[in-house]
Amino acid sequence: MSKPTHPTRRQVLAGLSAAAALGPTMLTGRSWAQAKANETINVLAIGCGRRAQPLIGQFFKDPRFRIIAVAEVDTNRRDAAKARVDKHYGTSDCKAINDYRELLDHKDIDAALIMTPDHWHTIPAMQAALMGKHVYAEKPLTLNIHESQMLMAAQKKHNITFQTGSQQRSEYKGVFPTAVDYVINGRLGKCELAVCGCGVPAVPCDLPGEKPDEGLDWDLWQGQAPERAYHPDLCPRGVHRHFPKFRKYDEYAGGYLADWGAHVFDIAQWGFEKDRESPVKVVPPKDPKATHGCELIYADGKKIVHHTNGGETKFVGEKGSITVRRGKVTSEPASILQEPLTDSDKRVQRTGDHVKNFGDCIGTDKQPICDVEVGARTANLCHLANIAYDLREDLAFDGKTMKFTNSEAANKSVKMDCERRKGFELPKVG
Repeated sequence: MSKPTHPTRRQVLAGLSAAAALGPTMLTGRSWAQAKANETINVLAIGCGRRAQPLIGQFFKDPRFRIIAVAEVDTNRRDAAKARVDKHYGTSDCKAINDYRELLDHKDIDAALIMTPDHWHTIPAMQAALMGKHVYAEKPLTLNIHESQMLMAAQKKHNITFQTGSQQRSEYKGVFPTAVDYVINGRLGKCELAVCGCGVPAVPCDLPGEKPDEGLDWDLWQGQAPERAYHPDLCPRGVHRHFPKFRKYDEYAGGYLADWGAHVFDIAQWGFEKDRESPVKVVPPKDPKATHGCELIYADGKKIVHHTNGGETKFVGEKGSITVRRGKVTSEPASILQEPLTDSDKRVQRTGDHVKNFGDCIGTDKQPICDVEVGARTANLCHLANIAYDLREDLAFDGKTMKFTNSEAANKSVKMDCERRKGFELPKVG
């Protein structure tokens, strides 16, 4: 483990306490059930790369949140994030650290905003939950099925508010809840098929090694993943405007299947009303070289199919189809969507803003629109498909035990429960 390059943990905590005394009213260890309306939710932002650029801005827009610290392994991104936060609040109080673990347990931190590469989503989310901190974590929520199981258990044990960053449920002009409303109210007749367009399965990383420039904690970036030499495709240096290619490789992510699958499968799961269920059968395509065509089948026969058309979810029923992508929902025939829903029809939740929905649920008994179980089970759809493509055999899955019932190879798959480097093990739920 590389040594932190910024102030010691004691210095950081002392500075935070001083900032808390000068800043707005802040939570200091009390539960949100006891909190008053004018108290601020103090946020530690973990990972300040490409996704952080718009998401931090969304947290700025909600006055209930205040980002008081940022953690980032790249010096340039860390300094840029601090400067941005300080400029927004008109102060110089934001703490900038290399390793989030120096600060996560401090009493002035109420919530963790996790925007790291995918292989770093679960560990800080679990640690935050076990410390009683609220969590907003980017999708795909987990790297494998075992992580999903442990993360759901941690949230349940400590009852924190947890929002998965699957913002299609909240944003994009409401086209996704509109599509789901029409499906669940039977406007397609019997509907048992959802076709989801996203990328290809994960592959092992084969990039050559390079020596990183100064100012990057490459060991910490790797985390629990197998140790390897640096390559800029995995972690570009400095502030950049593109999405890094770590998503392609199974050591760090679930491939582009999981990158967009976490969005499109999520909408299929929502429309089928399967947020608390898992498929019971996974069938890979017959062609052993095919990278699309995997089927995820539920106990009642509903089926999600992985398809090549990117970024859309298509529900197919007896009376036609509804296709939804960001900013647009269409039907075939067009008359399906032209007939308005009635007052007696069911409606799924509409929030309008994913971050606002997170804040609205803190200190209440309400669950966010994409809580930890929703996010974990959506991530599992991606993991199940990746395992089926890897093994090329039909798989039977038990969503309660999170185990395969017909394949020891699947249960031993590295995509199911990968080896972890020492010091980066999953926390114990207790």
